[in-house]
Amino acid sequence: MLQKYLGNSKINIAVLILLALAMYPFGNIVGTYCPQQGPTDITSLSVGDTVIVGTQVTDDSKIRKVPLLYHPEYLGYYISNMEFLDVIDAVVTGTVKTPTDQLTSTGISKEGVAQGFSGPGILAVTDNKLTVTYPGNFVYGYKTSYTFGVKTNDGLKIIEGKNTVKVVPYDQINNGTVPHDYVSVNTLKDWYESASTGDSITLDYAISKFNDGRNLVTPENIESLFGSDVLDYMENYPAGLPILAYNSSVTQKVIGTGADTVGYYAEYDNAKRAYNAHSFAEAWNGTIIPPHTTSSGKETVGFERVSDTTVSAGWVTHGVCPAARSLRGALFDAGLGLPVGMQSGEYAVKLGYNPATGITVTNTKDYPIKILMWTEGSGTSMNIYTKVIELVPN
Repeated sequence: MLQKYLGNSKINIAVLILLALAMYPFGNIVGTYCPQQGPTDITSLSVGDTVIVGTQVTDDSKIRKVPLLYHPEYLGYYISNMEFLDVIDAVVTGTVKTPTDQLTSTGISKEGVAQGFSGPGILAVTDNKLTVTYPGNFVYGYKTSYTFGVKTNDGLKIIEGKNTVKVVPYDQINNGTVPHDYVSVNTLKDWYESASTGDSITLDYAISKFNDGRNLVTPENIESLFGSDVLDYMENYPAGLPILAYNSSVTQKVIGTGADTVGYYAEYDNAKRAYNAHSFAEAWNGTIIPPHTTSSGKETVGFERVSDTTVSAGWVTHGVCPAARSLRGALFDAGLGLPVGMQSGEYAVKLGYNPATGITVTNTKDYPIKILMWTEGSGTSMNIYTKVIELVPN
């Protein structure tokens, strides 16, 4: 009985193959009246979106079924790939689903899943097929305000991009109802109580204006696409600065070094000076600047005011200058220019410039640079060291 069934199955399959072959020329003629779908018709994402291996880039529900008479070659495709459920469905219903790989190519499996590359790719259309463009050695964009809270008469309107997503009553503002990675709930409530109706506050950030032209990546997707380190980095730096979201395998090449010492000044509070020197190093340590972009240090580091009667404000963040000299020396050693907010001489930081966010360094090189700063010792004997490292692709 089983042998008879298998024999019949083979005969049926053979008949279907012959039928598909016989109808192929006719299907090509009739098919002009039922043109094939375009690649963008079947995607679950938008062209330009970031995808990683395993991302489902096609939407089966969008893949059209056409009369078998119009495209019998599709039946032949499913038979040759031994996808017999699709064969049976086509024969029973008289309609056949467009094979996914008729509309997809590089970097996408026949199931419509991104595959075969490392890092964050870009969904693209090449030769009228949906493809994945593999990432280059470096992918970077800019930290961009994306999610806002707007004070209303009795609550907080949450806007993502340009769309209002919800309104949260004031008494329901908590970690479960509003973004809180950048602004704590307590800080948000303090702002709310002093703000006027219609005032807004930035609650979360996206990455946009990528060097390779990919679409903006929204806050909720940054960690899954680029990793937690990128999200952590973003949380420390001001909006508008470049963010290195991905790099391929690199060699870290030291191209500049610098060093200086806090030193003793009888007229100033030397304990605060040492604190400020250490804070400067902390503010700049780990800063990564993509090629031909400009960045400041972290915005999450503070400094102590040191009394100084020689300036109109009555205080200066003394102690940052030795650390700034260390950074300046390393940058010069690397062949880079004088940062904005710095000057030559002993007093390296210009008055009126925040030592972390007011100073900006421009990377004129073709690869990203990373600044490493650290201190050794304590008090007036504290040494501040700097390395400028170039990230060179392997």
